[in-house]
Amino acid sequence: MVKIDELDRQILSLIAADARIPFLEVARACNVSGAAIHQRIQKLNGLGVLKGSQFLIEPEKIGYETCAYIGLNLKDPARFDEVLEKLKQIPEVVECHYTTGNFDMFIKLYARNNHHLLTIIHDKLQPLGLSSSQTLISFHTAIDRQLPIADILTNEEEVSE
Repeated sequence: MVKIDELDRQILSLIAADARIPFLEVARACNVSGAAIHQRIQKLNGLGVLKGSQFLIEPEKIGYETCAYIGLNLKDPARFDEVLEKLKQIPEVVECHYTTGNFDMFIKLYARNNHHLLTIIHDKLQPLGLSSSQTLISFHTAIDRQLPIADILTNEEEVSE
């Protein structure tokens, strides 16, 4: 279990809102030194609470207009690891989850259009040894956010590692 105190919560709230916020600005907002913020960020990284920072590319802006979620059922579920490695080689696949329920795996991918999506399914996914799949096309992302740290974590609340 990882202990998150009030300072950690404040830091997480600020950097979740703007990952490019300077540490000194975070320090001023939290009324501590820049060194203290740097140490806390390092600690949160080391504990795995923070997974890093990145620039997010908007797929539609670079020509990937179709977002699809596909539930996959494998002919041989013992091949999970092998199928996962092959999915990692398909650049359009951006997420893969092991799931309960109707599917062995659930993936998210981006395609340039529906024809490209069909090509990915036919040429790249079907050869993985699927017994079945179900494709859902997303028309629009209605909610896309980080967990609201200020609303979820309270002072000294425990977080699972």
